[in-house]
Amino acid sequence: MTRSQIIRAGGALIGLTICALLLWCSPRRQDAPRYFHNQGHVFGTYYNIRYSADHDLQAAIDSAFTAFDASLSMFNPRSVLSAVNQNRDTTTDLRFEQMFAQAMEVSRLSHGAFDITVAPLVNLWGFGFKHREDVTPERVDSARALIGYTRVRLVDHRVLKDDPRIMLDAGAVAKGQACDVLAEVLRQHGARNYLVDIGGEVVAHGLNSEGQPWRIGITRPDDDPDGRNDQLQDVVSSTDICMATSGNYRNFYYEGEQRRSHTIDPRTGYPVQHSLLSATIVAPTCMQADALATASMVLGADSALVLVQQAGAAAYLILSDPSAPDSLRVLKTPNWNY
Repeated sequence: MTRSQIIRAGGALIGLTICALLLWCSPRRQDAPRYFHNQGHVFGTYYNIRYSADHDLQAAIDSAFTAFDASLSMFNPRSVLSAVNQNRDTTTDLRFEQMFAQAMEVSRLSHGAFDITVAPLVNLWGFGFKHREDVTPERVDSARALIGYTRVRLVDHRVLKDDPRIMLDAGAVAKGQACDVLAEVLRQHGARNYLVDIGGEVVAHGLNSEGQPWRIGITRPDDDPDGRNDQLQDVVSSTDICMATSGNYRNFYYEGEQRRSHTIDPRTGYPVQHSLLSATIVAPTCMQADALATASMVLGADSALVLVQQAGAAAYLILSDPSAPDSLRVLKTPNWNY
């Protein structure tokens, strides 16, 4: 190759390199969304939030969490919910009223399997905001006398109770509602792609940082209180989903040989004992999915499938298999297509 040919070849190579750099730095590349990941602890659990935006939204996220805590926390003595439970004169806010309306709807649909007034029973069994008591049939009966979603109502921004000892428990709906609230905050700040995960309840929209649908795991319901040995039963892939899971494989304790799960049946006063190990629900809102997942765990698999379809949602239920102790069975509603 002559010197002039070498120069021409080198020039062509430089030209190709410049073209490649121009393509890499083209407006399409520059306009690719920037993704952020915010995580931490809130409401006694973790949160993971991933989203595309032009700046970090941690301040807006923290502000939303603070406002939500001031409304619906059972552990914040100054919250609206605490004021209602302590019979202090208070008016309800928008978040509380949204929660209350959803709780009433699922209570009616489930015929009381979900009940916002379950707090005295949850506390009695040691899963609420009070220390566990010595459980006796007499104490269960006393607590049951204070249970009944038809005995509370919301009138002119005030909660009216048939008995002042009635207390409300938003724990089975608040995490899902918080996911909805945080998703709205992200949208208001321009995020079009996001995944909000609060304690396993999830709202996702758009695409992840790789330009793919979000992938959300359904945990295998093995006894693992700390969640250190999580294994996935299945993976959901979606660009638009509100999903919540309830199960008895995290929050439980043993009393002698008796296993006590945190899912309390408001109708009997006792922790549930049946083959349904976890219920994953997809619904129009994460708040509704959260409430339906809890109701499903109380009802058991067959009744849960009926309830979820009546509510216009979809369910993925994992059950123990009596014929094979180490095996699991999966039941889905016909509209589960994720």
